[in-house]
Amino acid sequence: MRSGLEAKLLAQLTTLKAALLYVKQSITFVAAVSARMALPAISGLAAINGALESMVPPLASELAPLRVNAVSPGVIDTPWWDATPKEVKQSYFEQSAKTAPLGRVGAPEDVAKAIVSIAENSFITGTILEVDGGLHLRR
Repeated sequence: MRSGLEAKLLAQLTTLKAALLYVKQSITFVAAVSARMALPAISGLAAINGALESMVPPLASELAPLRVNAVSPGVIDTPWWDATPKEVKQSYFEQSAKTAPLGRVGAPEDVAKAIVSIAENSFITGTILEVDGGLHLRR
């Protein structure tokens, strides 16, 4: 869990601190829907992503007029999954696709488009945008 805190939470906070002198419009964090899903064996991920997401509203208030938001992806087919055995990954992706209303796992482009959209919209702040194909709805 410590490595996850350092790689995800502390890395984004350190970047925010360094960027504050230069960024004038928008900061977008990347969290994950695991922050709000009660799945077994992900409590560490849930805590890290929950910490990121819980900071968005107060930071948006504190740093205004700088806009602060987060994008919260679901299951996205990225190299993060490369360490997972192929059969396990395939099975998990199939199950996630069956569970998600949109019937598929996400692509990196889905997340990238969401980040650009929320960063460009000058009237959104303090928001966590879920990019999970509806996975958070859990049918």
